[in-house]
Amino acid sequence: MTVVQCYLAGRLHKRIPKFENIPPSIGTILVRLISVNSGYTSRVLLPESKGELPKQVGNKTECALLGFVLEMGQSYEAVREEIPEERIHKVYTFNSVRKSMSTVIQLGVKGFQLFTKGASEIILKKCSWILGREGTLIRFTPQDMETLINTVIEPMASDGLRTICLAYKDFIRGGKADINEEPIDGEPDWENEDAVVSNLTCVAIVGIEDPVRPEVPDAIRKCQRSGITVRMVTGDNVNTARSIALKCGILHSGDDSLVLDGKEFNRRIRETPDGPVSSELFDKVWPKLRVLARSSPQDKYTLVKGIIESRLSANREVVAVTGDGTNDGPALKRADVGFAMGIAGTDVAKEASDIILTDDNFTSIVKAVLWGRNVYDSIAKFLQFQITVNVVAIVVAFLGACAIKDSPLKAIQMLWVNMIMDTLASLALATELPSEELLDRKPYGRTKPLLSRTIIKNIIGHAIYQMAVIFSILFAGDVLFDIDNGRDESSHSYPSQHYTIIFNSFVLMTLFNEINARKIHGQRNVFEGLDRNPIFVGIWIGTIVAQVIIVEFGGSAFSTTGLTIDQWTWCFLFGAGELLWGQLITSVPTHRLPTPLVMRSSGQEIEMMEKQNESEDDELSDDLPRGQILWIRGLTRLQHQLRVARAFRNVLADVDERRSVQSFQSSRSNRLSWNRPASGDMSPSESVLTYNQDSRNCSYANMGMAMGDHHHQQQHAAAAAGDPRRQGSKTRSAENVTVAARVLASSRQSEMVKQTSLPKPPSTGYFSDDDVDLAPYKIPYG
Repeated sequence: MTVVQCYLAGRLHKRIPKFENIPPSIGTILVRLISVNSGYTSRVLLPESKGELPKQVGNKTECALLGFVLEMGQSYEAVREEIPEERIHKVYTFNSVRKSMSTVIQLGVKGFQLFTKGASEIILKKCSWILGREGTLIRFTPQDMETLINTVIEPMASDGLRTICLAYKDFIRGGKADINEEPIDGEPDWENEDAVVSNLTCVAIVGIEDPVRPEVPDAIRKCQRSGITVRMVTGDNVNTARSIALKCGILHSGDDSLVLDGKEFNRRIRETPDGPVSSELFDKVWPKLRVLARSSPQDKYTLVKGIIESRLSANREVVAVTGDGTNDGPALKRADVGFAMGIAGTDVAKEASDIILTDDNFTSIVKAVLWGRNVYDSIAKFLQFQITVNVVAIVVAFLGACAIKDSPLKAIQMLWVNMIMDTLASLALATELPSEELLDRKPYGRTKPLLSRTIIKNIIGHAIYQMAVIFSILFAGDVLFDIDNGRDESSHSYPSQHYTIIFNSFVLMTLFNEINARKIHGQRNVFEGLDRNPIFVGIWIGTIVAQVIIVEFGGSAFSTTGLTIDQWTWCFLFGAGELLWGQLITSVPTHRLPTPLVMRSSGQEIEMMEKQNESEDDELSDDLPRGQILWIRGLTRLQHQLRVARAFRNVLADVDERRSVQSFQSSRSNRLSWNRPASGDMSPSESVLTYNQDSRNCSYANMGMAMGDHHHQQQHAAAAAGDPRRQGSKTRSAENVTVAARVLASSRQSEMVKQTSLPKPPSTGYFSDDDVDLAPYKIPYG
């Protein structure tokens, strides 16, 4: 950026004047104003060799002004040494609201001096005086301002120049003040910025050229050709923005595109000045809007948010935004894709963005579009190829097994096909570099299925061809090739030429179809761009060589046998037929085919997910960086999933508990076998306890009841005596792995129960380790 025009001492200079040709009073204050009222980190370094341009470090606008001082033959470094940063009393930094920067320095006991630079229309409104010819002080009226805007500012803006107004003001303590100076007794209220930055004296207006990079117009044309609408949102003057947009190709002479400033934009989209944005009014503005000048960050955010939420088109618009300032953060975060500048961008902008342009060049956006579409198409190509192979392999294996009781393709052969289908094909189809033809089509819709009707047409068409060839060889190959019938041979016999031809033909058709799979939009020339992908060519040729080795030397390991030259020729003809068949499939009109029955997310589902994410983001602190917000959101979702998993596990535990109770109640009689005396009276000394290794907890509960609940023993014995099936409990207990223990006499049993103080089983009917310590009651078994 450089200063190419300036308005000084009542004259418009098309070339930068020398310092000697400027009135001394104006030149001195001008050099002092520019040198001090700039970031001291902004510098212009002299070129290292002859013929090179000076290197600008820091803010580009400030560097352009510093270069203006150097071009007049003065040194800004000398002024900065005279007035170091320690003498700066107050700084009003630049922001998008004030669109200006002001610096206050102290003049010793005399007072203070204010320097201001900013947007010309805004600063001129705060000026009451202007320095005329020979440095004379002239009253600056609103009529003079209109004249200056029409004769100086607008012509500069029409040439694509960014106009900056330079002004100053003196605060004099005591003594007599001039008419353009403000007398003060103490120190002004620096917090009252409107009062401080007022009644200024205009020194000069400069026109800064920000040249359009030569590659930008071509990049914008590529974006427009690919279905992307480019809009300019800037803080420059309307005429400056219009001129730059015409140079870039965003605007074209004669079209009905809208060029608005921030005030007019807000007036058109709101019913009242302070009212909310009306979606109906907004939808009347944004389709034709191409340039938004003198805009604030809120205007940029309103535009992005409004286009995303607009329902004017059937499919929601996908919005990408570029930005470099801190104030661009909300718009970058709200957009679908945020591009931040890697060199000039702030940390806030980079954190809020999705992609960082390391070279700050618009052409990098075109590269991002190219690579994004290339990745999408590579996935679709691979799916088209893989699904075709899967369909053919599954149908051939299933129908072959049903028809001849054996699969024509052996397991080891399917492993080789799977390697071709997964590993090699993914490397071959996913390594193709993007080409310019990707920009010749419109963008994909947000809800468009990954498998289009063209892809499904190709899958079905090529699968039909391959299955027709394979089944023809399977059932008539012995006659066509005059070979032995492989269908009559057992699965353990030596590999036959019949089945080897089937396997070889299937692999070669798959490989030739891999060439067809490179095109997914109905292109006829499937070889176009093949020379740009040496990896594909190398993998394809290597697979052919490996297939020849497997067929000729695989033997019983691959269930193959050697083929003759004629048989190899027929196999290659079947494979090459895929290319001709692909041309026939391409000739079938795609628009006449039914809509594919594929799973796709509706726009409403996607919008609900987006709103949920937005609500989650709103709940988080605005101060958190984007990466931390995503981490917290993922952690929250993981916690929700864990709660669901715990709840599901508890439900399963309850169900399992009920089943255990029922199983215990039904099998309790089978676990304990009671020996009844001839009189029918049950004697505890004759009871026998059986132990089932598969149900140790339940067996322990049974033992507890046998030892500690004599009343329950009597009820159980009575039930056993009345049930004929219990008569054979001895026989059934012998079949189990048991630990038989004779329980002592009734007195001894009571004594043991008293010593152990075994608790009663809970109402659920079984003990768990949480209910009682099982260690004292463990019974050895085995």
